[in-house]
Amino acid sequence: MGYEPLKPSQTLHPSEQILLGKKVLIIVENLPVPFDRRVWQEARALRDAGAEISIVCPTGKSSKEKYEYLEGIHIYRHDLPLEANGALGYVVEYSSALFWQSFLAWKIFLSRGFDIIHGCNPPDLVFAVALQFRLFGKRYIFDHHDISPELYEAKYGRRGAFWNLLRFIEWLNFKFSDVVISTNNSYKEIATSRGGKRGDDVFIVRSGPDLSRVREVAKNPDLKNGREFLVGYVGVMGEQEGIDLLLQSVQHLIYNRGRTDIQFILVGGGAHLEKLKALCEALALNDYVTFTGRAPDDLLFQALSTADVCVNPDRVNPMNDKSTMNKILEYMALGKPIVQFDVTEGRYSAQSASLYALKNDPVDFASKIEDLLADAELRRTMGNFGRKRVESSMAWSYEIPSLLAAYRRAFAK
Repeated sequence: MGYEPLKPSQTLHPSEQILLGKKVLIIVENLPVPFDRRVWQEARALRDAGAEISIVCPTGKSSKEKYEYLEGIHIYRHDLPLEANGALGYVVEYSSALFWQSFLAWKIFLSRGFDIIHGCNPPDLVFAVALQFRLFGKRYIFDHHDISPELYEAKYGRRGAFWNLLRFIEWLNFKFSDVVISTNNSYKEIATSRGGKRGDDVFIVRSGPDLSRVREVAKNPDLKNGREFLVGYVGVMGEQEGIDLLLQSVQHLIYNRGRTDIQFILVGGGAHLEKLKALCEALALNDYVTFTGRAPDDLLFQALSTADVCVNPDRVNPMNDKSTMNKILEYMALGKPIVQFDVTEGRYSAQSASLYALKNDPVDFASKIEDLLADAELRRTMGNFGRKRVESSMAWSYEIPSLLAAYRRAFAK
């Protein structure tokens, strides 16, 4: 997905700017800003609460400048090696990130200063940067985006010594944080159980969609490739995202069920994009599946607005079961019925906006897609439920008070 500049948020009245005069340093390693929507939303909310914001992040395809001042926020970027592949790759990537994060943190500290470090994982190493400033009284908030041990296991299918090391580093991150921000209930339970955090030091801040950005646009019939229905997916093209299972579902629909009236569009980039394209060709699905690669928002929202059904084929594993996927909430914000495998946080988010296929079963997944395409009224009812759920309780605007409460707690310690 590409980046389009967002309009500045509504400025708060000075009496509401609870962070007025405070300086915040946000550190994120796995995505550039403002492409990382969650971090960008958090930064803008903290800015509106009166804080001066600096961000350290990697460069990316659409974010190559080493320094940028955007919407009143200072962004410092650094280069990184390619995405980690195996234990050695993790060591190289994480060591490089830690070096540049420390270097840029000191640069910011000596120039404009900061009162608190807001560290986003993966990896779980930002505490090592925060510890360098502990003697200066600087606080540390750990923003828990991914469960790194489970992520490693999902990507490489094993545990072993490196998995144990990730568990230990995760524990250190919890231990040295003043406050933890969790993205959902499952992550909060991890913070309090294996992380040992007190419940009143953990705040749930979900990655709700910004309804000023996630919007329905005019449908584009050309995306259907002359077919009656369009099924849409948006997200990372990675190994643990289950795109291979989705392609098996497509193969079943076309060659076993004779459903040549369905086109599939998959929006997003990632390390496994070319591998997935090759699998698609090997399954003789090229005429029925469109891979857009990383796409600008206008194409993303055209695809989702045109889609009759949206899908999330994330495998059922400990990582995906406990994680909230942004794509689910964006589908709901656009009023789209969903098919996904039955995972705990996916069901919590979507509830009746989704049908739930049997665990990692591409045939049942295909059947659920067929069920929805056969019933326009069911699609409408499910889509309306999802949209109302986002509008009434799950949009980003509902998460800002909890974010600010986490900061109040950190500064009170």
